[in-house]
Amino acid sequence: MSLSVTVPRRLPPEVDLLVLSFFGHFTWEILQAPLYASLGRTDHFVGIAICLQATFGDLAIALAAFWGAAFVGKGRDWFARTGPVAVAAFFAIGLLVTVGLEYLHTEVTGRWAYDGVMPRLPFVATGLSPILQWVFVPMLVLWYMRRLTPRISETFQ
Repeated sequence: MSLSVTVPRRLPPEVDLLVLSFFGHFTWEILQAPLYASLGRTDHFVGIAICLQATFGDLAIALAAFWGAAFVGKGRDWFARTGPVAVAAFFAIGLLVTVGLEYLHTEVTGRWAYDGVMPRLPFVATGLSPILQWVFVPMLVLWYMRRLTPRISETFQ
């Protein structure tokens, strides 16, 4: 019989979420910058500042999705336990907020615009890159957060 016990964490899981998400989302924002029309015409450091601002927005989405998943998963350690419901809630919240904000800022307010090379989803006209960002970056973050969760395994015979 195998027993797995979770050891108490020293830092709140939100700290791991934000640090790991920052690196993933900031890297993605820099790489997808050519897909936005306005970023092709800006000064280098202004472009970095815009990407940094977008990353902070991504962190807010990640934190909201984390807390939504914590509510569904009945605890802030939901990512360390097995079960697809909280993970599905995390991704659903993140994706819905991302699609909503992209639609709002590209179609309604005009705060930013896609370049012609940005692939778009049908019906909502949201760019494909932000959607893929909210699949791959959080997937890697959750995977690594599970690895960071200390476990003590003992085998009883």
